[in-house]
Amino acid sequence: MAGGAAVFPVPGALLCALLWAAAAAGGSPEPGTFGRVYRGAVNINAERVYAFAYRSQPGQVDAVRVYVNSSSENLQYPVLFVVRQQKGVLSWQVPLIFRGLYQRTYNYQEVSRTLCPSEPTPETGPSDQIIFVDVASMAPFNIAYELLVTRLENFQLETNKAFNFTASPSQPQYFLYKFPPDVDSVIIKVVSDAAYPCSVVSVQDIVCPVYDLDHNVEFDGVYQSMTKQAAITVQRKDFPGEQFFVVFVIKPEDYACGGSVPSSTHGNVNRTWNLQRTKNLQVMIEPSIKKSVYVQAMFFSFLSFLSFYLGSVVVAFVHYIRVWRKSSAGRLSPDDGSGIMTSSHPITASTPEGSSYGAIDESSSSGGRQLSSPERGLPPASDTDSSVEEDSDFDTMPEIESDKNVIRTKVFLYLSDLSRKDRRIVSKKYKIYFWNILTIAVFYALPVIQLVITYQTVVNVTGNQDICYYNFLCAHPLGVLSAFNNVLSNVGHLLLGFLFLLIVLRRNILHRRAMERKDVYTLDYGIPKHFGLFYAMGIALMMEGVLSACYHVCPNYSNFQFDTSFMYMIAGLCMLKLYQTRHPDINASAYSAYASFAVVICLAVLGVVFGKNDMWFWVIFSMIHILASLALSTQIYYMGRFKMDLGMFRRAAMVLYTDCIQQCSRPMYMDRMVLLIVGNLVNWSFAVFGLLYRPRDFASYILGIFICNLLLYLAFYIIMKLRSSEKLLPIPLFCIVATAVVWAAALYFFFQNLSSWEETPAESREKNRPCILLGFFDDHDVWHFLSAAALFFSFLVLLTLDDDLDTVRRDKIPVF
Repeated sequence: MAGGAAVFPVPGALLCALLWAAAAAGGSPEPGTFGRVYRGAVNINAERVYAFAYRSQPGQVDAVRVYVNSSSENLQYPVLFVVRQQKGVLSWQVPLIFRGLYQRTYNYQEVSRTLCPSEPTPETGPSDQIIFVDVASMAPFNIAYELLVTRLENFQLETNKAFNFTASPSQPQYFLYKFPPDVDSVIIKVVSDAAYPCSVVSVQDIVCPVYDLDHNVEFDGVYQSMTKQAAITVQRKDFPGEQFFVVFVIKPEDYACGGSVPSSTHGNVNRTWNLQRTKNLQVMIEPSIKKSVYVQAMFFSFLSFLSFYLGSVVVAFVHYIRVWRKSSAGRLSPDDGSGIMTSSHPITASTPEGSSYGAIDESSSSGGRQLSSPERGLPPASDTDSSVEEDSDFDTMPEIESDKNVIRTKVFLYLSDLSRKDRRIVSKKYKIYFWNILTIAVFYALPVIQLVITYQTVVNVTGNQDICYYNFLCAHPLGVLSAFNNVLSNVGHLLLGFLFLLIVLRRNILHRRAMERKDVYTLDYGIPKHFGLFYAMGIALMMEGVLSACYHVCPNYSNFQFDTSFMYMIAGLCMLKLYQTRHPDINASAYSAYASFAVVICLAVLGVVFGKNDMWFWVIFSMIHILASLALSTQIYYMGRFKMDLGMFRRAAMVLYTDCIQQCSRPMYMDRMVLLIVGNLVNWSFAVFGLLYRPRDFASYILGIFICNLLLYLAFYIIMKLRSSEKLLPIPLFCIVATAVVWAAALYFFFQNLSSWEETPAESREKNRPCILLGFFDDHDVWHFLSAAALFFSFLVLLTLDDDLDTVRRDKIPVF
């Protein structure tokens, strides 16, 4: 124990003072020498007192460590050690007892503690320090002990210099660190080659006593549990004395760090003696980033996304110049309401040669033109006409009850067949998506913000950094926020969501002006312009940024759904918008759509709670998934004409028997059938995969289902569009390429797992990694930046994909 310890002689005058003080206390002290091992025995009638004295120099921090040992295993009569200092008393017993789960006890016969150091002020000059060590026991018989007192030579940690040491449950360690004059923030990095035993790293102010045992280390300061890695960022402003202690405690059990949980015992309490739980640790303290890096990061974040605004203005200006030049030459109309140039002459050519939709003759689609003619006679009222009643379960199409089932059963459908309702009523129906999601956003976000503020307050007050699952190697605090960089990186969702709303608003205004001019192209040509879903998508993108920022204020198991709820809604709204493009009259209502999203979010919560080990949940979820896929496929295939009631199973069985068993006939809607077969195979594969492997990250599993279905439908839509001899204009083509490239890069950073609330906080910290961008942002922050841009480009794809059809009559635009 005494290897390498220095021996410090006691000055004569100081020794006299020491003996006088001890005599006054009623004891007969034995002068002690640092670095010497003292052996003896104590009982109820005989106790020992040792006195150690030393002189501390100005500006020098002297730390003393006491090592004690006793071979006695008698828990009824432990050896009591009391250390008296100038400003404090420290005591413990040997055997030292630690308590674990299920009343387990862990007893240690060898204990070492570091005494709270005292630093003289520069004005007082050198000062003499006296330490008394009392050894006693209430045992009626002698109990042997050993005592060693040493002065620590490496007590103060240095900046950017690694220091190695060992610790155990009965031999904790702590060290002093002083802020250099030019450093305002430091990051304490602790590493170990072994995951276990579980340990705790704590940062405490220079106050005595120092809490350095398992049962009291959480009483003061900031602390983290640790397996292989820990990191704590400390700011100078939090410590008025500009110095602090770094405390290292080894826990007696590993369950807090994800290790095995001890089994419960019955009857006698299970006792363990001198369990070997020594851990080798390395600590290094590095300066954290300066304030200028915060400013650079904020400028980078805002300027990066404001460049999208500049690009949008440039595109709009160039488009305006081109339209103005050609309209002044008399070749083009000023605008068609969508911001895309249109021809001033109607296109009367039929569907191009070779299209699969050219098989139907002119008479089959003439009905669509005749039935849509009343729409041309409607006054060009604005979309916000309050006199128009909302469309719910009542169809306002003339003679709809006798015509819609006939029209929708045609082998080849055209857009004019599915855009027969009053444009104002349909537009008002889709605006409900916008108002509903705005209401949902307000009621959802307010309690979320209140909750995460409470979480952050609890972290700041208690100092328990195991509550939040940050990437502690790249967590830069600002104000009350512990990881400001994770919050700042979500600014892209807000800025790009707002920019998308401005783009949609511009198109909406141009369309409204064209309606006021009674432009024929706004009535019978191109895709019907309904902007409600686009507005809802823009709000959803902004809310994803808000809620993702709230989640990253304190990411943990309890608030994970804040980060994923609007992801589900964005994917669902994109699929609805893609379907609405060529099925404007039969798309789902806002109420049923948001109700479906609510069910999905509930399933996601239940999956995280029960999906880890409960097989019954996966069986039920897989059944719901497969049945929902079949029900949705039926509605899509039959264009909403298949009623969902108690008789649907009988009708479905009859259709299967008639079309598949009695006579195997070719599907009437072959393209639709191919899409639905592939879609069902994908969804059934997801269901089987979940049932067999039960992925731990259920929220991402659900999101993967949504994204795969969206990509599948988008790919089908683009393929069918090209197959129908339709074109991809330069802007949507650029957006498609940009979407693919940015999504690929974003997903790369998404799968760089830096933390996981599915594991213990200590296990999660093993995945922490340093910053990769500007010394401020980590991989997940880059995912935030790229995913915001990828979603923006994805929205632009849906907004501009069919701009080439603005000069094509609706009875020539196929439905798929």
